[in-house]
Parts: sequence; structure tokens; C-alpha cells
Amino acid sequence: MAMASSKQHKVIKSVAFYLGLLSILVISLFPFFIMLMTSFKSSKEAVNTSPTLFPKDWTFQHYLDIFNPDIFPYLSYFKNSLSIALFASTLSVLIGIFGAYALSRLKFKGRIVINSSFYTVYMFSGILLVVPLFKIISGLGLYDTKASLIITMIVQTLPTAIFMLKSYFDTIPGDLEEAAMIDGLNRIQIIFYIVIPLAFSGIMSVFVYSFMIAWNDYLFASIFLSDSANFTLPIGLNTLFSTPDYVWGRMMAASLVTALPVVIMYAISERFIKGNVTEGGVKG
Repeated sequence: MAMASSKQHKVIKSVAFYLGLLSILVISLFPFFIMLMTSFKSSKEAVNTSPTLFPKDWTFQHYLDIFNPDIFPYLSYFKNSLSIALFASTLSVLIGIFGAYALSRLKFKGRIVINSSFYTVYMFSGILLVVPLFKIISGLGLYDTKASLIITMIVQTLPTAIFMLKSYFDTIPGDLEEAAMIDGLNRIQIIFYIVIPLAFSGIMSVFVYSFMIAWNDYLFASIFLSDSANFTLPIGLNTLFSTPDYVWGRMMAASLVTALPVVIMYAISERFIKGNVTEGGVKG
């Protein structure tokens, strides 16, 4: 009886857990479901006073419109966002690797102060950096260029990148590096041949984080960019929302397509991260 009661209790706990998890998923994903359904509705149906969950007449016209350069130059905005996000996240990770390794392994004066200062970054909002960054960017003659946004994104993501990577590097046994030094490897070779492969999952996590911050940035892009030829997708979406013909389906379609690259990158990086962790476990 006691055994049966224990099993029944576990089943009830499992059912309650999965029901709670399902409820959270439904609540979280419901707005995206409404966006998706609205993107397939006609303009009249989207603003109907008697809303429907599913479209009565399905249409793909809104998706065709956002790829029409006369309505919404999506490909141009996509190219700008992709180049800025890739450059910024790559440089942030590259600089972060060397900075994190120095804080994790090297002993130098001021290391503890520098390491502790990363915690203070989380105390301030990014809006506080707008004025000093604007003066620096303007002084360098980089206003209204993609380089200005790349620099600001590196400033935004680098402290977190260094902080996260240092935590990963701290878990790597120092004996491995000592053995490598005995074999004749220098610090740079140790970073590329030992540290990076062992911390690959952490590096990918930081890269995805930096990419998402740069891809979704609206604040700095709206301040440092004025020419529509340099606009990123968040700024482009704002211009689309500000048009006189307020088409809900078109805005929902543009928003979903804009979010798709980040979802795809996250899914791909997750496979790399899992594969690297499994491989490291087998080798270990």
C-alpha cells in the first residue's frame, strides 16, 4: 500500500508539473500565435470589431508586401542588421576571450578591482551611455555610419562577455595549461588550442547573447543613424509602423520575419553547444 501510494504521489506531482509547464508555455506563446494569425488576415478582418482566432480568408499578401522595396525594403534593413550584429558580436567575443583569460589566469595589479567593476555595469541603464558615446562617435566622424553602431554594441556587450567567459575559463583546470607550457606552448597557443575548444559552449552562448543584443537594438540605432540606407530592422519596423496606411497584418508579418533569424541562430547554436558538451564528456 505504501509503495502504491508513493507511486501515485509521484504521478500526481509529474502531472501537476507538466500542466503548470504547459500553462506557462500557452501564456508565453499566445501573443506570438495572435501575431502569426493576424499576419494571415486581410486588412479589414484584422481590425474587425468581432475578432476571430483564425483567419476566415487566409492571405499571404502581407508577406509579399514586406519584401516589396517600395513598401518595406526588408532585404536592405536585414543586410544592415546582419552585418552590424555579426561584426559587433564577433569582435565582442574575440576581445572578451583575451580579457576574460587575463582576468582568470594572469596575476597583475588591479585585477581584483577590474573584475569587481563588471558588477557595477549592471547597476546602470544603457541610456546613460548615450551622451558620452554620441560625443565620441561625433568626434571620430563616424556619425550615421554602421561603424558607429558596431562600436556602441561592443561597448554594450563587452562587459557581460568578459564576465561570462571568465566564469567558463575559471572551470578549466590549470594543470592542463601547465602541461601545455611544459610542452612548449605559449599563452596565445594555449588560448587557441586548449581554452577555446574546452570553453566552446560558453563562447557560443556569449556570441548568441551579443548577437541578440545587437540585432534587437533600437535605442542606439535611432540615435546614431539618420540615413535610411543605414537603417537596421528595428528602425525599419518603426518607420513601417508610422506609415499612414496602418496595416496590422503587414506589421505582424514584418515583426515575425524580423525575429526569425534570431530564433534560427539560437536553434543552431544550441545544437553546437550540446554537441560540444557531449564530445568533451566523452573525451574526458
